[in-house]
Order: sequence, then C-alpha cells, then structure tokens
Amino acid sequence: MEPRISYYDIAPDGMNIMKEMEKYTKMTTLEPKLRELIKIRASQINGCAFCLNMHTTDAQKMGETVQRINCVSVWRECEFYTEAEKVALELTEHITLISTERVPEELYQRVREHYNEIQYVDLVLIINQINSWNRISISMGNTAK
Repeated sequence: MEPRISYYDIAPDGMNIMKEMEKYTKMTTLEPKLRELIKIRASQINGCAFCLNMHTTDAQKMGETVQRINCVSVWRECEFYTEAEKVALELTEHITLISTERVPEELYQRVREHYNEIQYVDLVLIINQINSWNRISISMGNTAK
C-alpha cells in the first residue's frame, strides 16, 4: 500500500516539529539501544509495522542482539534485560496504554530508582514521540517494505 497522503509535503511545518522532537530525543543521556527497545515495544502494542520494521533494523545496526529484539514483547520473562530496561519498558506499556493503564505512583517510584528527573521526562517524551509516529504512520497508510 502506498501512503494515503504526501503528508511531509502537505504539512511541512507540523512534520518539521515532529522531526525537531525526534532530534531532541536522540540528544538525551538515555542509551540509544534503550530508545530503540522503547520504540519497538510501543510499535508492537500499537501494531505499527512500518515503525516496527524501522526500529528493529535500527536496533540491529546499533549492535542490539536479535535475541533481545525478538523478546522485547515478553521482557518480563527474560533475564537478559537489566532492571532499568525492564522498568522503562513497563513505563512504555503504561504510557502507550494510558487510557487503561495510567502511570501509577508505584511505577513512577520504581522508574525513579533508575532514572533521574530529566531522564524520567526524557523517557516520557521518547514514549510519546514514538506513539505519535505510530499514529501518524498508521493513519497515513504506511506499511513495512
């Protein structure tokens, strides 16, 4: 399927804002591989094949193992993710499913055991950014090629 609309041409100002936010998320102190795992997990939940394909490929290029990429949807049952990664993936799930999951105080406190204030904010921004990209990609008819 071809994209429904040439949205970069139709709304360049809006898409430039999205690209600027993406630049910011890449400048954070969070590990690049963690950012990709977050993007993979949110894209799995949202069912975004385009983004899932992109971020699994990007993670591999960064040196992430196939095992960790393949198992991110079942991270709770795996011993090869750190506690910091696990809590970030749990936060990803809660924010991606915010209407039903919320972000309980207990989860916030566990996240803060591993991440300082700016890192917490950056995690929230990265998770929101990939959720926005997922929604744009799905709405516009992008598919994995």
